[in-house]
Amino acid sequence: MKKLTRPLLFVLACLVWACSSTKSLKPGQILYTGAEVKINPDSSGKIDNEKQIKNDLEAKTRPRPNSSILGIKFKLGLYNLAGEPKKPKGFRNWLRRKGEAPVLLNDVKLKYNNDVLTSYLISEGYLQANVTGDTVVKEKKGKAIYTAVTGQRYKINKVTFPPDTGILTKNINANKDKTLLKVGDFYDIDTYKNERIRIDNDLKEIGYFYFSPDYLIIQVDSTIGKNLVNIRVKVKDIAPDAALKPYTIKNINIYPNYTLRRDSALRRLKPQVYNDFNIYDNRNTFKPKLFDRLVFFQKGEPYNRKDHNQSLNRMVNVGAFQDVRAEFLPVDSFRNNQLDLNIYLTPLKKNSLTFSVTGTSKSNNFVGSEVKVTQTTRNLFRNAEQLDISVSGGFETQTKGTALGKNSLSFTAEGKLTFPRLIVPFYKPNSTNAFIPKTITSLSYQMLNRGSEYTLHAVKGEYGYNFKENQYKEHNFNPISISYVSTGFPDSLTKKTLFEQNPLLRSTLENQFIIGSNYNFTYTNQMEDSRRNNTYFYGALETGGNVWGLFTSKNNEGKRTIFNIPLTQFIRAEADLRDYYKITKNLIWANRLNLGYGFAYGNSTSLPFVRQFFAGGSNDVRAFPARTLGPGTYKVPDDAIFADQGGDIKLMLNSELRFKIVSIFYGALFVDAGNIWLRKEDLGEPGKPETARLGSGFKLKNAFNELAVGTGAGLRVDASIFVVRLDVAFPVRKPYLPEGQRWVFNDIDFGNKDWRRQNLIFNIGIGYPF
Repeated sequence: MKKLTRPLLFVLACLVWACSSTKSLKPGQILYTGAEVKINPDSSGKIDNEKQIKNDLEAKTRPRPNSSILGIKFKLGLYNLAGEPKKPKGFRNWLRRKGEAPVLLNDVKLKYNNDVLTSYLISEGYLQANVTGDTVVKEKKGKAIYTAVTGQRYKINKVTFPPDTGILTKNINANKDKTLLKVGDFYDIDTYKNERIRIDNDLKEIGYFYFSPDYLIIQVDSTIGKNLVNIRVKVKDIAPDAALKPYTIKNINIYPNYTLRRDSALRRLKPQVYNDFNIYDNRNTFKPKLFDRLVFFQKGEPYNRKDHNQSLNRMVNVGAFQDVRAEFLPVDSFRNNQLDLNIYLTPLKKNSLTFSVTGTSKSNNFVGSEVKVTQTTRNLFRNAEQLDISVSGGFETQTKGTALGKNSLSFTAEGKLTFPRLIVPFYKPNSTNAFIPKTITSLSYQMLNRGSEYTLHAVKGEYGYNFKENQYKEHNFNPISISYVSTGFPDSLTKKTLFEQNPLLRSTLENQFIIGSNYNFTYTNQMEDSRRNNTYFYGALETGGNVWGLFTSKNNEGKRTIFNIPLTQFIRAEADLRDYYKITKNLIWANRLNLGYGFAYGNSTSLPFVRQFFAGGSNDVRAFPARTLGPGTYKVPDDAIFADQGGDIKLMLNSELRFKIVSIFYGALFVDAGNIWLRKEDLGEPGKPETARLGSGFKLKNAFNELAVGTGAGLRVDASIFVVRLDVAFPVRKPYLPEGQRWVFNDIDFGNKDWRRQNLIFNIGIGYPF
């Protein structure tokens, strides 16, 4: 605790300075605290969406006041704490740079803001709007108050399109029923801009390559009275001739092995003619049929933007090129209506080698590292295939607790071959999606050595498909997934002891085949930073032994086997829903709901160990050591040598408030709740009640009463390319305690060494927990 004292005192000092931020102001200086907008204060009538417009107006005022976290101007506090540095370098200079100078009332330009706010109201249809600003000072703080008198909002009375005097105007009028300009709608400048873009998009789909929204003007007549306007859409007289006619594709020239150094030499080559393509590549880098799936244009067809975008997206997403460029050139200097398409493709290096070292520290008191080497070979069969071969090894060791000195070693080898197309027997799919579908085959081996406990060997092979509907939705389907899992023990005594402590291990750690299929679906809009609310959803369904079980015979024990090895039979489903709400730019409220359900049948009484659900650890309920929580109200004995508590059912709830502190340092306050359960109560071995795990079975009516709850705080170092996370958490609800005693708020005692040792859990991780 002494080590924590100085940082805490430093933070408290900063907060004190932040709260008294006006003390460092010079005589006559006034700290600017922000702007307030009053809309029609002298009128009893309210405008539509008044609250939203008020917020928009206040957001457009400049300058912005000093930033704050939960009402505290933390950066201003750092700036004041640093004071005036006496040296050009040093800690005070660094602290002052990380802080924020006070924003003064003298920096506010009222006339500029008046004009900006008035212009915004006019763009929203309040054509008679007027904004005036003034300042209010109290002691050493001041704010700006803007009064907006809006007047009535104007509506559209009539919309007129250009008369049908030629091919261009005929094409514009052909889609005027799709117009965004509707009679009766409010005047809105953004709608007018979008209408020009809509017309341009329609024209781009029928060959008008050189047209632009800037060649359209939308004229507004607001003099007709009754707060109405007439709208007229018109093609500008200054629009060039090239923009007024459609173009068709004449030649499609592809340079698949292009570099600037080889530019002139490539152009002198005699092309290989394949379908509609002229391919300039004397090295035969790629098979010509690859471009059937990448280029959507055909000779003689009109240019259209859809084919343009889909072709570029596919060439980028195929993963074979480091640079992609499409060039459209007019034939005979605009004298005719034809374009030549030149496609320049620079391949990625054939082979690459990556090496990575990662460090981990987990909440089950294990610390360790992993080394991984990956060899990538691209364009393996000249069809943009990619082969990835990786080898990794790592270790974990117990640093404290009852199992001090126990080591865990892991080794993984994997080969993955990706084909940029769907390979389906007896069927040739013809996908026109902008995202290229992929067929993926993989083979992997993993060894996990738990020291004196057991050694797990797993061989897995998969064949499946990856395809994206659009930028939001992605599907992965593996119709064939085969795993063989075998377990070795140091000696028979260790094996017997483990199984006596947890009889369920007998079925989860025995040698077994897992043959089945799996499918998962991902939806996310997290790439849209402009959204205030972002969503992520992951759903997965896996089956094992369902079909193969029909073709296998039973052994003497009544189990279906392959090569005398039991076949695992189960169905497993999981869903993970996350929501990220931006309260402010630097304050995000993140929430997660994670559900899992597994049903074992036939040969199996429970899910195989490698498919079970686990709770506790750095990514779910952080106040409990990894894999020690549950199942249900069962508690692992303190002297147990095996603490991997798996389950068939999982319920997890997480809520985290994330905020920026300074620079790349972010903080978090979080609450986690969850648990796992067995589908049926574990009654232990017959005649041995001490081996039972009472309370481990799932009952819907008891589920919420059996949740573990923990809370804590965290620090993140977010450098964009990586995130290092430190969380400290402690339990506030322990499901294994008797009913009525599970909430433990009264036991919390940070000053008690024994309480801290038993309850504080530190988690170090890479990346965010969810």
